[in-house]
Amino acid sequence: MIKQELLDILCCPETKADLVLDGDFLVSTDKETRRRYRIEDDIPIMLIEESERLDYEMWAEIMKKHDRAIG
Repeated sequence: MIKQELLDILCCPETKADLVLDGDFLVSTDKETRRRYRIEDDIPIMLIEESERLDYEMWAEIMKKHDRAIG
């Protein structure tokens, strides 16, 4: 599990947007890129080329679940 202190300093390497912890993934709050980074053995894999781009509906659902504005 990622500690809150680490989550507070991590950001999306592509856009520098905040991230939300969603299960075994960190999801960028940037609505244009909608990147999702996996976490393996409690280590976030923060490589853009290893990330997944979510479709808008899935990203919006995650943002709502974490009380983030979709704007």
